[in-house]
Amino acid sequence: VQLVEAGGGLVQPGGSLRLSCAASGFTFSRFAMSWYRQAPGKERELVARITSAGAITNYIDSTKGRFFISRDNAKNTVYLQMSSLKPEDTAVYYCYARNVLFDYWGQGTQVTVSS
Repeated sequence: VQLVEAGGGLVQPGGSLRLSCAASGFTFSRFAMSWYRQAPGKERELVARITSAGAITNYIDSTKGRFFISRDNAKNTVYLQMSSLKPEDTAVYYCYARNVLFDYWGQGTQVTVSS
C-alpha cells in the first residue's frame, strides 16, 4: 500500500498550490479520502474529506471557500486545490485513506506560505 503526496512547496501569501496523492495497493474507489495537516508544535488536524464516490465533501471552517478537494477514481488520485493561501496554512499535509476495515497514511508534503 502506498499513498504518495506531491505538489507542496514554498508559496507567497495569496498564492495557490495543488496537492496530489497517488494511491496504490488497495481499491482506491472503496475508500473515503482526506487531507490532514500538521503545523510545528500543533496536533494533526483534518483539512478536507471526500467520500469514496466523490459525492460529499467536508472542510474545516478555516479552509472553506479557499480549498477544494476532489478525486479521480480512474487515476487512483485525490487532489487538494488550495488558493488564497495564508501563513497559517503552513504545515505538512498528509493524505489519508479509510474504510470500515483499514486506514492508510501518506508520508506528507511540506507547504510553506511565506513572503
